[in-house]
Amino acid sequence: MSNEKIVIGETGIYDAKKLGVPKLLLLGLQHTFAMFGATVLVPLLTGLSVSTTLFMAGVGTLLFHLITNRKVPAFLGSSFAFLGGFAAVAPLAADGAPNAEMLLYACGGVAVAGLVYVVLATLIKAFGPNKVMRFFPPVVTGPIIISIGLILAPTAISNCQTNWLLAIIALAVIIICNIWGKGMVKIVPIIIGIIVSYCVALGIRAVDFTAVTKADFVGFPQFTLAKFSVSSILTITPIALATMMEHIGDISAISATAGKNYIEDPGLHKTLIGDGLATTLSAVFGGPANTTYGENTGVLALTKVYDPLVMELAAIFAIIFSFFPVFSAVISSIPAAIIGGVSLILYGMISAIGVRNVVENQVDFTNSRNLIIAAVILVSALGFNSVGGITFTVAGTAINLSGLAIAALAGIALNAILPGNDYVFKPEAEEGTSFKL
Repeated sequence: MSNEKIVIGETGIYDAKKLGVPKLLLLGLQHTFAMFGATVLVPLLTGLSVSTTLFMAGVGTLLFHLITNRKVPAFLGSSFAFLGGFAAVAPLAADGAPNAEMLLYACGGVAVAGLVYVVLATLIKAFGPNKVMRFFPPVVTGPIIISIGLILAPTAISNCQTNWLLAIIALAVIIICNIWGKGMVKIVPIIIGIIVSYCVALGIRAVDFTAVTKADFVGFPQFTLAKFSVSSILTITPIALATMMEHIGDISAISATAGKNYIEDPGLHKTLIGDGLATTLSAVFGGPANTTYGENTGVLALTKVYDPLVMELAAIFAIIFSFFPVFSAVISSIPAAIIGGVSLILYGMISAIGVRNVVENQVDFTNSRNLIIAAVILVSALGFNSVGGITFTVAGTAINLSGLAIAALAGIALNAILPGNDYVFKPEAEEGTSFKL
């Protein structure tokens, strides 16, 4: 197949099978690389099993695709939003050892939180997305999407600072491949960037193989059944209010990226159910909460390959790799600086998508109402995130709201209260057209 047929301008590729099996596998592997670092970081921070986390991320993604009729190109990886809940219910010991018993109760709280998604999905199904999405016009969703990328930005820079040489090499290779590359080189720039920079890291002896030498070659994920208590449920379940807002922002970002209105088809209620049940399933068997991954949305924007099949292949890779601890160890050996260089552009892509969402929908920022809503969202997201959000007590239980959750709730409230809300939800009728929310 010629290069001209591989890259289809700005409209993107919606049927990746035309690329052939080898290229499909590479694309799936690229998405696996994109999600891997963040996905395995959550179990490292909470004490959960890395293998179980990978397995449940893969299974959760496939479940999500099944529920959404295989229409949405999304990957579900570990959610960072619930780290506060895990820390509250099952804090690590002073030496970093996990609290194995309390982790099971934390997972129980996460499992119940996933079911809250189903409740919201039921309301959307009952009243229709038109009435619900009136609360989520572009002046709200755009700044929320922008905030998602900006909140992740410090993590990328912190990783880059561990070795700027490797970070810049990874970033430079990705840019060169995507801008000047031809054919498959243009489609898989992240894998190429990681391979090239990893080779450099090997040359300068910046790779630590300690974990690789200790890892078993083959092993089964360590499944544990969640336990339930009122305390853990009350502590963790409210976090779902924040993650559902993030879900809407993520689906908006994916829709804006792919040029298809996934909120209308297959429907926001189905994406919420898929995300929620994936989270519940993961937690029941000892995994973390799942969430649609911004890293993979960044890959979509970069490659313009929007076929959900590619994400499903990434999910299968995640499941396979969960049975090979040595592979997880090899991937974990990728220096943080390389992950930082890759993340730098991917996180930026997320914010850029938010900007595009605002511009394409012609949000009028000469209107004071719109300006106020956007300003409150952006400052709340970044400001409160820098101080760890807000913690308050309800019935003796401490509840923490992240900066993004506060921003989303504030933006939704202002949009509902301030006069002049003339937004009308108009889903696109034709596939492939520019997404309008």
